[in-house]
Amino acid sequence: MKVILLERLEGWGGLGDVVTVKDGFARNFLLPRSKALRANAGNLKVFEAQRAEIETRNAKAKEAAGKAGEKLDGTTYTLIRQAGESGQLYGSVAGRDVSEIINAEGGKVERSMVVLDKPIKTLGLHEVKVRLHPEVTLTVTLNIARSQDEADRQLRGENVINAQFEEERIAADQAAADLLEGGAGQMEKDFGSSDG
Repeated sequence: MKVILLERLEGWGGLGDVVTVKDGFARNFLLPRSKALRANAGNLKVFEAQRAEIETRNAKAKEAAGKAGEKLDGTTYTLIRQAGESGQLYGSVAGRDVSEIINAEGGKVERSMVVLDKPIKTLGLHEVKVRLHPEVTLTVTLNIARSQDEADRQLRGENVINAQFEEERIAADQAAADLLEGGAGQMEKDFGSSDG
C-alpha cells in the first residue's frame, strides 16, 4: 500500500514522502495513529494544502521533546532486582520497567518510547535509548543491582560479580591454608607420638 508520511519514520522516510509499506503495517499502525495517509489524489491535495500546518506542528513537537530530553539525557536510574550468583536476573528488565522508573523520578516517558533491542537480563550498568520524538533520541543509564550498596559500588566502576568471585576464592584459599597449618598438621603429630 502506498502512503504519505505525516512524520519522519526511521527506516521509511521523512514528512511528505510517499512510500510503499505492507498493508497490515499501514492499516494497523500508520493510519490509526495518524502517522500516514493513504496515497491517493484526494489525500495528496489535502496533504499539500495542510503541509505548512503539519510541518509547524511537527516542529513544535520536536522542540518540546528536545527540551524534555535535555533534562533526561545522560541521567542514571537505579533498579534493585533479585539475581543469581552469576549476575543473571530472575526475570528481565523491559521497556515498561524503564518507563516506570523514569516517571517515578519526575520524567515523562511512555513505554513505547523506550528502545530496547532485547530485554536486559544481567546486573550492571546498561545504556538504554529513549526516543521522545522521531527526531529526538536520548540515552539514559540503568544501574541494575541486588542492593543499594552494590549499586553504589557499580557506579564507582567496580565489577560486582568478579569482585564476589574473587572474595570467595580468597576465602577458600585462606580456609585451605588454615587447614594445612592447624588442623591437618596437628593430627600427624598426634599419630606420630602415640605408643603403638
